[in-house]
Amino acid sequence: MATSETTEPEKNPYAYLDRDDFTSERYKIEVRGLPKYYGIGEFKKLLNEKLELQICKIKPPKRSSGWIYVSFRNEESRQKAIEKLNGILWKNCKLNAQIAKPAPDPFIKRKLEEETERKRLKVDEDAQSISIEDKVKFTTTPLWDVPYSSQLELKQKEMRHILTNICNQMLNESRKDVLDWLKQQKEKYEGLPCELLPILSTEVTTGYRNKCEFTVGRSTEKNKVTIGFRLSSYAAGSTAVGPIDHLCHIPDKMKAVVKVLEEFMQDSELKPFEPVDHTGYWRQVTVRTTLGSDLMVIVAVHPQDLTSEKLDEIKSQLKQFFETGKGAEVHVTSLYFQIMNKKSADSKGGDNYFHISGTRYIEETLLGMKFRVSPQAFFQVNTIGAQELYKAAIDLAKPTADTALLDICCGTGTIALAFSKYCSEVFGVEVVEDAIKDAKENAVANQITNCEFFVGKAEDILSPIIHRTTKPDVIAVVDPPRAGLHQRALLSLRKARKLSRLIYVSCDPRAAAKNLVDLARPTSKQYIGEPLVPVKAVAVDMFPHTKHCELVLCLERLSAVRGDSDSTQ
Repeated sequence: MATSETTEPEKNPYAYLDRDDFTSERYKIEVRGLPKYYGIGEFKKLLNEKLELQICKIKPPKRSSGWIYVSFRNEESRQKAIEKLNGILWKNCKLNAQIAKPAPDPFIKRKLEEETERKRLKVDEDAQSISIEDKVKFTTTPLWDVPYSSQLELKQKEMRHILTNICNQMLNESRKDVLDWLKQQKEKYEGLPCELLPILSTEVTTGYRNKCEFTVGRSTEKNKVTIGFRLSSYAAGSTAVGPIDHLCHIPDKMKAVVKVLEEFMQDSELKPFEPVDHTGYWRQVTVRTTLGSDLMVIVAVHPQDLTSEKLDEIKSQLKQFFETGKGAEVHVTSLYFQIMNKKSADSKGGDNYFHISGTRYIEETLLGMKFRVSPQAFFQVNTIGAQELYKAAIDLAKPTADTALLDICCGTGTIALAFSKYCSEVFGVEVVEDAIKDAKENAVANQITNCEFFVGKAEDILSPIIHRTTKPDVIAVVDPPRAGLHQRALLSLRKARKLSRLIYVSCDPRAAAKNLVDLARPTSKQYIGEPLVPVKAVAVDMFPHTKHCELVLCLERLSAVRGDSDSTQ
């Protein structure tokens, strides 16, 4: 372990190692001698199954090969790994393992570099070429000063670029049948694997966000408690928080909540959480709104060493503030208190929510239906945009009365219930239990009887759910997290014989590329079932003034799009 270079933590890039909370840098080794070509999954299998090592994390170095970092939970596990790995022969390569130096704290390192640079150039520390307000704008809404029509053109062009890259990746991984068809598609659609429809948008481009997670910290100007967004990343050398007053995508009622809460926290004896040394308490404020008058506020603290009595006192103060104090003017309808525990080697951490005032959920209206939304439930952050998104998904899917729909990563059931009037059976899958409770309640509230919802990981429960379907035709809709669909869930979809069409909704099309390439791979021992290839795509701008955009793709079985009389599933 590195030793302190100075007694001042803010000037010691290794001070974080002396804290109690867990870091994967503390018990790290460096493994060298690896073969030129190997898979991370294969290496994990060697460590976990063959050598029975209890690894915590694997971290490949940037722009390098032949070696890798492996982290452990404690010194005993690290020493055991070094003993077992040293000299072992793997893929005809002799491995070597040794203790690795921990990485310096990127924030402290950057601050020290900046301090050295300032001294060298004698630059005034307070000199700024851009206002704090504009810094926040460029961080959160980088296209705020670009005409909206130009934003749509930029996003459509970006979607074309991403689809072109996906097409090329598919070609590289294909064999004759898929390869021939993809080549025809590429020629027909000018480099794309399928038709790309014109981008969809709504007339509402400001104040559209129905959920924001704000950081509690300190401003750069007066060092006062501020609720807003980080001016830059921790690694870039800043923990300062900027105001949200001038951000066009945040509704006024969210801004009003933030302003009154800032006053509450500025008057509090508790300080905001400090990411550098992990001291302080106020950490995050989440605000959820609806197109109606519902307003949910979740105030999160890092408990540190506060007693349960003190935490109850804070809850009571917040309750009084929003019910009878100055906070009453913003009309909060649902108030929660959240404890964001620190993570350690012996604790999984986790977030705990405590309802302290108002209703336990808020209610949103979408496509003529009502949806209740709990604190942890996923709901699209742009309600009006979500209506366009779901309409686009339905148009691409073309469901009929003989269709059973699988809604994977269903959240509160919005997609499932939107499809319910067009299908005979609908099954929703979601890992968040509260979201499934909401989905079931939403089905009852909207008098929908052909939907069933299941809680669990899609990769674990998808296969038995597919077997429950009684209809000859199955369509799946996946709206996975940013990282994409789990590989086991993807393989379950591929080998489901009844599945004819897959609608893939991606909030990060670049990250979705691997899923799409794997779905289109030729049939093999690993990729059982006929390939699912893209036939049509459409972008939906859910996030005006930002660079983000949703992409909806329709995939079908290769034999169907080629017009084959027989399927080779």
